[in-house]
Amino acid sequence: MARKVVILLAFFTWYAYGQEYFRMGSNTNAAEASQFLREYDREASGMCYRVTISQWKFVTNITESNRRRMLEELAISSKFERLSWRKAAAYDSSRLPDAEGRRQLQKIVQNSRAALPDDKFAEIQQLISEMKEIYNSAKICPFGQKPYDSHVPRIQYPSTGYQDPMTSSYTQLYEETPAYCDMQLDPEISRILAHSRIESELLYVWRSFRDKTGPKLKNRFMRYVTLANDAATATGYRDAGHQMREAYEDSSFRASVEEIYNQVAPLYKQLFTYVRRRLVQRYGETTVRSDGPIPAHLLGNMWAQNWKSIMDLVMPFPQSPNVDVTAEMLRQGFTPLRMFQMAEEFYTSMGLKPVPPEFWRGSMLVRPAQRSVQCTASAWDFCNRIDYRIKQCTEVTMQDLISTHHEMAHIQYYLQYADQPQLFRDGANPAFHEAVANAATLSVYNLPHLQRVGLYQNKSHDPYEVSINFLMTMALEKVAYLPFAFMVDQWRWSVFEDGVQNMNSRWWQMKLRYQGVVPPTSRSEADFDPGSKYHIISDQEYIKYFLATILEFQVFEQLCMAAGHAGHLHECDVYRSREAGRVLSELMHPGASKTASDVIRAMTKGKTNRISPESLVKYFRPLELWLRVQNRDEPLIGWSSNYHDVALFAPLRDGATVDSVAVWLVAVAAVLCLH
Repeated sequence: MARKVVILLAFFTWYAYGQEYFRMGSNTNAAEASQFLREYDREASGMCYRVTISQWKFVTNITESNRRRMLEELAISSKFERLSWRKAAAYDSSRLPDAEGRRQLQKIVQNSRAALPDDKFAEIQQLISEMKEIYNSAKICPFGQKPYDSHVPRIQYPSTGYQDPMTSSYTQLYEETPAYCDMQLDPEISRILAHSRIESELLYVWRSFRDKTGPKLKNRFMRYVTLANDAATATGYRDAGHQMREAYEDSSFRASVEEIYNQVAPLYKQLFTYVRRRLVQRYGETTVRSDGPIPAHLLGNMWAQNWKSIMDLVMPFPQSPNVDVTAEMLRQGFTPLRMFQMAEEFYTSMGLKPVPPEFWRGSMLVRPAQRSVQCTASAWDFCNRIDYRIKQCTEVTMQDLISTHHEMAHIQYYLQYADQPQLFRDGANPAFHEAVANAATLSVYNLPHLQRVGLYQNKSHDPYEVSINFLMTMALEKVAYLPFAFMVDQWRWSVFEDGVQNMNSRWWQMKLRYQGVVPPTSRSEADFDPGSKYHIISDQEYIKYFLATILEFQVFEQLCMAAGHAGHLHECDVYRSREAGRVLSELMHPGASKTASDVIRAMTKGKTNRISPESLVKYFRPLELWLRVQNRDEPLIGWSSNYHDVALFAPLRDGATVDSVAVWLVAVAAVLCLH
């Protein structure tokens, strides 16, 4: 109780202080603005700590009381955010003499929805919360069982934990479902999409999950679009998409990312063409046309964004092994603690910082036995320059070894920019944190490094075949992801700009244009297929993942150059390179205090100040050459999108309604216009 009183007193003191400034109108006094920023840094750090600790307690011990405490802290934080926005907006940042102060004020104002009136601000927060809840509670029946058949026994599945720390843990489902219809996206539905090769089962789970999400989310999302646009225009932006893009500090941002996409599209089309031929061999031309797009349910993933689960269908050299050192880790007696110690040593070997003692005391590195937890791996900064933790239910597998190094890279980033003000304790732009963490793991997940640490030996197989298999695995994860990561926000920005009419048909037009992917069954505007992607309904931008995937290879090449690597880029290992560590430290230390262009310019020693896909193309060049040989007899590299495509005629095959046929005709016309 005493702690809550202290928090409330601090908040209302801050509130009274802010109201005094807010009544002054547009305040141009540089000294007062600087004082405000100093006060903000202290208060925001404290608020961040309280919210983060409450979230940590909830996700590592999921109880109703911990959930209530977390929501209380979030409510106070929301009020603090609105008040801080009002105070920051009252200053003219251009009058501040120092660039750092101007940048901090702009960051407070830039991404907030606080310009909305109180009732609308509360409404948009509630809408996002409800959409998350609906998404996370979506469950479907097992394939082949009739819904609501009371004679079918309940099927038991492993516990999945919780997908989002903020919502969906204790609220009721929106409809009654039979007890056995408890298949959730993770792990059951995702596991089927990854491992089943029965086309009818894949189609069933693909469609059923969308039926359980989209129709319930559509109206809420439409209202969310209106409120997000209202907040953006009240803050001085054209629409919510314009506000989202502002974080990248690039006046030609859309043209820049389009140019990057066009540079990687040829590599993607070579991969696509090879994968399509293998899918034709597996499912036949009645399901996959040899010159057309690929039906979305066949690629091993709910959104066709990551194809690594179909490696068994497309492996270049099946007689040579795919890289997996799990068995060797088990043979050597690895434990989760040893995996984290190994990850820390990877970074300290490069001259970077060891984690503080608080990390080992506070982190959750294995699943606890006696309580419910959320197991999604994540790295945490508690905003006090002391406490950093990782939450991961680690198992002794190669995948978790890579994840451990990835999360440790985030911790290293936190340590490197710890002395920055609170507003600058982040990446140079939204793509940087993931890019840097992934760049580090590119050095960990490769054959030379695994050999170097004693986890992999190849004595009997052709090194070229093993290398091409490895690059194919990486391409199915990285290259296949690029067009999806690019088009998600292209669609979202179009909705913010042009309205919510024909949202679903626009989604599939872009999927076809950029990914070469089509729905396996008829879709109409009654559906809302974008709602099957969590980031869309949870108000999380997505273009950062596209840029992070490009940037990780650019950062990786710079580390390899510093380490003196000669040879193929995919064989570079920067382990124990102090020179590479220095480059990485200089990249991370500024946090968000410098623009991304300034950080990239420093990293490349002035050669460029932009994110470039050249390193990614270089990394995959051996595979691209191999793919070109494999595809030499293909009549079309890429996909045809004309009206003969089998998938476009799905509405007619499925006996659709007049409305869905009309939507299909609009989609066909749009596709013809695109080409």
